[in-house]
Amino acid sequence: MSFTALVEEYRGKLLENVHFGVVSVVDEKGNVIYRAGNPEHMTYLRSAAKPFQAIPVMKRNIDEVYGLTGQETAIFAASHRGESFHIEALESIIRKVGFSEEGLHCCATYPLNEDAKAERHRAHEPKRRIFHNCSGKHSGLIALCKHMGWDERTYYKLDHPVQQEILETLAYIAEVPISSIPVGIDGCGLPVHALPLNKIALSYLKLACPDLIEDSATRVAAAKMAKLMNEFPDMIADTKFVCSALLKDPNLSAKGGAKGVYGIGLRKERLGISLKVSDGSEQVWPCIIASILERIGYDNQETIDRLYELVPNVIVNDGGTIVGERRAVFSLER
Repeated sequence: MSFTALVEEYRGKLLENVHFGVVSVVDEKGNVIYRAGNPEHMTYLRSAAKPFQAIPVMKRNIDEVYGLTGQETAIFAASHRGESFHIEALESIIRKVGFSEEGLHCCATYPLNEDAKAERHRAHEPKRRIFHNCSGKHSGLIALCKHMGWDERTYYKLDHPVQQEILETLAYIAEVPISSIPVGIDGCGLPVHALPLNKIALSYLKLACPDLIEDSATRVAAAKMAKLMNEFPDMIADTKFVCSALLKDPNLSAKGGAKGVYGIGLRKERLGISLKVSDGSEQVWPCIIASILERIGYDNQETIDRLYELVPNVIVNDGGTIVGERRAVFSLER
């Protein structure tokens, strides 16, 4: 089977839940050096693809073309959660590039951040497309289409030049044939791509260590995107989410996607990590990622502590009383 038990959750002394999944850790040659479960398990990247989907945008220096700030450019790789500074950045991008919010293919919704959502409800504001967590990615692709003279209305279709370039970029970085990449439709309406876990790990290693990318234009674009993600971590998710917490560590490139998939690249150690939680849970990401970092001997305890602060391993009830715990139960096999 692909999956193995990653996290157990206890209420009192009784085992209440088990989260299964896969972990893959690769070296700079793409060799799997640690694993839990089947490292070749195929999964959609979902939003973990965003830094790579942004590479065609970065290749054309779209930030310079339209005079975008670092914060605005970073949101091209984001699953932003709709805090006010995210919305301000997106509104600025729309003004500078010169397109309508209605041109975004992602649907109108409310922010994912609960405080931000409550704020919009209190103000009796309607749902908006830029509240959608993928609107930064969509804005970058529209800006690229506008610059290249491509049809801005159909940028979400698989046969569109921008989507074909994204597919080629992902195949190149992951070192797989295009024909081997399953393509579906993501929650935001764009094509979504699947890779084996070990290839996701390799892709994130290259994002962290772009010297491993031979093509110079792709290498420069990846390096610039990764640098912006570390410089403006709160733009990538929000002030209380695991992606931003990890990106505060300048040694890491990191991004998660829906349904439990995650990718991390370690610069100094030159390692790539990927994981998939089979039930799609994101709540157990901090427990799993912190445990992986501990088990490979990662030396930045501040990063590990920050993960445990986000989602403590103690489980509390509605009144704040400790009623149980979660435990990482997997071993990393060589």
